[in-house]
Amino acid sequence: MKQKLIVILGPTAVGKTKFGVELADRFNGEIISADSRQVYKRMDIGTGKDLSDYKIGNRQIPCHLIDILDPTEEFDLFKFQKSFKEVYTEITVRQRIPFLVGGTALYIHSILKNYQLTHVDFTSSRRIELQQLSIDELKTMLSTKISKLHNTTDLIEKERMIKAILISENQDSVSEEVQNEFTFLVIGLMDNRESIKSNITDRLKYRLQNGMIEEVEALVEYGITFEKLDYFGLEYKFIGKYIKGELSYNDMYQKLNSAIHKFAKRQMTWFRKMEREGIEIHWVDKNNKDNVHPLIENFLSV
Repeated sequence: MKQKLIVILGPTAVGKTKFGVELADRFNGEIISADSRQVYKRMDIGTGKDLSDYKIGNRQIPCHLIDILDPTEEFDLFKFQKSFKEVYTEITVRQRIPFLVGGTALYIHSILKNYQLTHVDFTSSRRIELQQLSIDELKTMLSTKISKLHNTTDLIEKERMIKAILISENQDSVSEEVQNEFTFLVIGLMDNRESIKSNITDRLKYRLQNGMIEEVEALVEYGITFEKLDYFGLEYKFIGKYIKGELSYNDMYQKLNSAIHKFAKRQMTWFRKMEREGIEIHWVDKNNKDNVHPLIENFLSV
C-alpha cells in the first residue's frame, strides 16, 4: 500500500497554517512547510511564520522546513524537493501522516507532479551571460523554454528569472509521467473574496505596526543587501525601498498592499492551472469545514 500525503493549500491570509495544524493534531500528523521564505531564520514577521499557530493547548505540533537556513544561504526548488523527500521519509517511518502546508504553488506542484530536476550550478559562466540580458529578453526565454514548469507572472525579479532559466537548461527533463511513491489528498482552504482582501490589508497593517520594519532593518544590519531583499519578495522589497528612502511610508504601504493582493490572485491562477492538469483540489469554506474530517478519514482508510 502506498504512503499518504495530505496537502493544504490556498491563497495568502486565508488561515492555512492554523487549519493544517488542527488537522495534523487530529490525524496524528506533522507539518511540512511549502513556503519558499519560511526556511530562513531572522525572517519571521515578513514571511508570516506565526509559530504560535503550531501549538494546540499545551501540544506542540511538529513542523519541518522552517528556520533551517541563514538568510545569507541559497534555497531553491531542487533543494526543496530534496529536503521534502528526506522529511517525508522521517515522518512516515514514525508512522505519522505528513501534511504539506503552504502557499508557494510551484513547490507544491513540484511534489504532486514529481518534477525530475538535476542539480544546478548557480555560479556558472552561463549565469554571467544571462545577467547581461534585459528583463524583456529573459521573459521571452522563460515563456518559450519553461512554460510548463513556471507561472512566469511569479518571476518578476531578474535574479529569479535567471535561476529559473538555469534550472530549465540543466535538468534532463521535467517529467510528469514518473509516478510518486505516495498517494495524495489536496484540500484547498477558501474564503469569500472580500474577506480575503480585508484579511490581507488588516494583516499588513498589524505587521507593519508590530515589528516588520524593524525586522528588515535588522537584516540590513546583519549584512543582507538590498538586492537580496528584493529577491526575498514583496514585504522585504518594499520595506527595503522605504529604508533606503526611495519610498515614503504611505507609498510603501500602498504599493505593498496592492502587490500582496495581486500575489493572492496569482496563487489562485496557479491552483486553477493545477486543476486543469487533473489535480483534484477539494475546496473547503473556512467558515464551514464540517466535511473535511470524513474526507480525510476516507482517504486514510483506503
